[in-house]
Amino acid sequence: MLDVRQVTKIFGQKAAVEKVSFAIDGPAFVGIIGRSGAGKSTFLRMMNSLTPATSGEIRVDGRDILALRGRDARAWQSDCAMIFQQFNLVPRMDVVSNVLHGILNRRSTLQTVFSMWSKDDIVQALSILDRLGIAEQAPKRAEALSGGQQQRVAIARALMQDPRIILADEPIASLDPMNAQIVMDTLKRINVEDGRMVIANLHTLDTARRYCDRVIGMRDGRVVFDGVPEQLTTGVARDIYGADASFNESATSTAIPTDARADDAYAASMLA
Repeated sequence: MLDVRQVTKIFGQKAAVEKVSFAIDGPAFVGIIGRSGAGKSTFLRMMNSLTPATSGEIRVDGRDILALRGRDARAWQSDCAMIFQQFNLVPRMDVVSNVLHGILNRRSTLQTVFSMWSKDDIVQALSILDRLGIAEQAPKRAEALSGGQQQRVAIARALMQDPRIILADEPIASLDPMNAQIVMDTLKRINVEDGRMVIANLHTLDTARRYCDRVIGMRDGRVVFDGVPEQLTTGVARDIYGADASFNESATSTAIPTDARADDAYAASMLA
């Protein structure tokens, strides 16, 4: 059970996220949509303890994860894996080692420095890569892979953590349509087969309609829509993205901004 209560993040005098509240009961696939700077990325970073909240609570099974510090916060980050738009892999490191980095928090400094992985860890990493259809890429450098393959490696690294929740921050914004579909199919399969909650920031209505059980729309840091994909009408889209946006069913993917860079930077720029 995830219970978000009045979560707010303020930079100077600007609220990047303002009094966001919603609850999720069970392992749903939830999409968060909105323009760049709407607060989507800031919210996910607060959920993952990467950015401190100004106020509010995010309760998981009754525990406020925003109040966690030190070792407890790091343990939560293992339980709540993050997938980024730009993959965040080590380019010159081989694929299987990148996947194994998902369990760095469980290892000693000595083991980490000398890349001392157990046989069981390596077998598990290879098994996850096989499940995602990229086991043959295991010995290659991450930088040698296509964008879609790199994102699947990032998903494999997240699965290596064995998380309860997967957060995906614009996971397909930099991918071509074919690889975007492969990545979204992968996340949906993990959601259904593993029973893991997935919360993804998305940049097209069509993607939200196709993959999500529930969609949350954000505008100027606030939640302006919370419902099922069938309720995502053109009128609702205008409420989320602004009346000046041009929407139609055949051109949704080009009408919605795809720049998914940090909302924090956007909020900071608004202080000037």
